[in-house]
Amino acid sequence: MSGGWNTIESDAGVFTFLLNNLGAKDVQFEELLTLEPEALSALYPVYGVIFLFKYPTDAPYAATDKPLDGAFDHDASERIFFAAQTIQNACGTQALLSVLLNKDGQGSDNGSSGSGTGMGIDIGQPLREFREFTMMLPPEFRGETLSNSELIRDVHNSFAKSSPFVDETQRTSGEPEDAFHFIAYTPVNGTLYELDGLQPAPITHGPCDASEFPVKVMEVLQRRIARYDMSEIRFNLMAMVRDLRVRAREIGDEEALQREEQKRRDWQYENALRRHNFVGFAGAVLRGVVGSKLDEGGEEAYQNWVEEAKQRTVQRMESKRKGGGGGGGGGEDVEMVG
Repeated sequence: MSGGWNTIESDAGVFTFLLNNLGAKDVQFEELLTLEPEALSALYPVYGVIFLFKYPTDAPYAATDKPLDGAFDHDASERIFFAAQTIQNACGTQALLSVLLNKDGQGSDNGSSGSGTGMGIDIGQPLREFREFTMMLPPEFRGETLSNSELIRDVHNSFAKSSPFVDETQRTSGEPEDAFHFIAYTPVNGTLYELDGLQPAPITHGPCDASEFPVKVMEVLQRRIARYDMSEIRFNLMAMVRDLRVRAREIGDEEALQREEQKRRDWQYENALRRHNFVGFAGAVLRGVVGSKLDEGGEEAYQNWVEEAKQRTVQRMESKRKGGGGGGGGGEDVEMVG
């Protein structure tokens, strides 16, 4: 069912360059490490957030009559961009578009109430044409159009992590794996909407303008997280905001500008590493090292070298256990597979 859509990592650098490569200008993502509204307010203007969570597999996910929080607004899809998710592995990009395509600065006022709030985004001509075409369709056909868009699919897949051993478009049966899903929250026309392509309609969480969004969206997220077991900590929250370099230039903060420029360079380097398959390189290095050991003293020198390496590894592990290191877990990026 994936139709050639690969998984990509939940990472602000990935999503920022995904935005840029789709044609959006002066916009980026920032990862949030707290649910305090002040952390989100500090990034103003905030266009919306996308939230990653563990997809529940022990009960039906899509609601029919009433969602667990908020209320369905079946008429909203006539006024805002909302697409049904019809493809696997695309939930992150779809959540991104659920915010982005409701913030077109050259269209109607798709931000919160009032003009002059800085809530519009130049989404670029290709996405503007895509939005104009799909708004004439019902949500399920918008989802099909999205899944068949070569531009969006190609940009999405360009950030897929290299996997030399497994074809990520093919899932094999066996042990059940945890699945994760992305959804979007954004204020549109004075209302806070939850946009989840696996639900039958946009979910309204009441009146909300741009200034109220940080407080109100954090309240919704806190209620959602509270429905999980306290041991579940695998959540990720990223905010779509105006390019922080633009703000630094406007206020003349040279230090902040340099910091943001360095962050972009770091993101670009990390994205390049994600795409690269290092198996060949690692194999060549290993062959070279083994060859040098054999040249030094033959098979005996090679075996001694291997045994010494094993002993050092055991010593490091033992030292780590005694020092209480290695705990805490959770330093890895979470992949979105919903």
